[in-house]
Amino acid sequence: MTWFSDPDAVARYAEGPVRLVPGFDSLQRMTTLLLQESLPATGNVLVLGAGGGLELKRFAEHAPGWRFVGVDPSAEMLKLAQATLGAQASRVELHEGYIDTAPPGPFGAATCLLTLHFIPAEERLKTLKALWCRLVPGAPLIVAHHSFPQSPGEKARWLKRYAAYAVDSGVPVSDAERAITAISAQLPVLSPEDDEALLRAAGFESVELFYAGFSFKGWIAYKPA
Repeated sequence: MTWFSDPDAVARYAEGPVRLVPGFDSLQRMTTLLLQESLPATGNVLVLGAGGGLELKRFAEHAPGWRFVGVDPSAEMLKLAQATLGAQASRVELHEGYIDTAPPGPFGAATCLLTLHFIPAEERLKTLKALWCRLVPGAPLIVAHHSFPQSPGEKARWLKRYAAYAVDSGVPVSDAERAITAISAQLPVLSPEDDEALLRAAGFESVELFYAGFSFKGWIAYKPA
C-alpha cells in the first residue's frame, strides 16, 4: 500500500497499532511467550512484515540470545524498524521484499503480525507455504491480522466495532469511518474459518486461536515434527 511509502505517515506508524488494535501490547507479550515455549535461548526467528520494528524490539529485549531476520516490502518502514531497534539492531538482519526475499533458514520460529490481511487468499497460501518451508520441524508460526465473518451483515457489524474502538481510542469519527470504508473495499480479509483452513492447507497442524480483539484474530500453528 502506498501509505507505507509515505515518510510522514511512516513516522506516525507507532501510534496506529496502539490505538487501533485491541490489546496490542498484550498481543506482542503473548507472542513472545508463545515463542519462548519452543525456542531455545539461542533461537532464530523469521519476522515477516517487520517494518516499524515494534515486535522485533519486544522480542529482542525479552530474549537476549535470539537472532532475527526481518522482511518487509517498504524501505521506509525498514528505516523506521532500524531506528526503533536502537541497540538491538545488531541482532537483526533486515531485508526489503516479500517472503521469497527471506533466506531459506531454517528458522526455529516465525511470526507474521498485522500483515496477512493485505495479501489475497491465493497469494496468502503461497506465503504460508514459503514460511512452512523455512521452518525446522516442530517450529511454530504465529500470525495475527484482521479476520472476521464475511457475510454482508456480519462484516458491517465487525467493521463498526473496529471503528467504535478507534473512536474510543481518540481517533476522529471521520477518520474511523474512512478507515472502515477502505478496509471493506481494499483489504482481502477472510473469515476465521478460511484463515484456519489456509494454515492447514499450507501444511501446518495444531492450529490454535490464542488472541481475539474485535476484528483481529491471532493463531499459533506448527510445522509437523
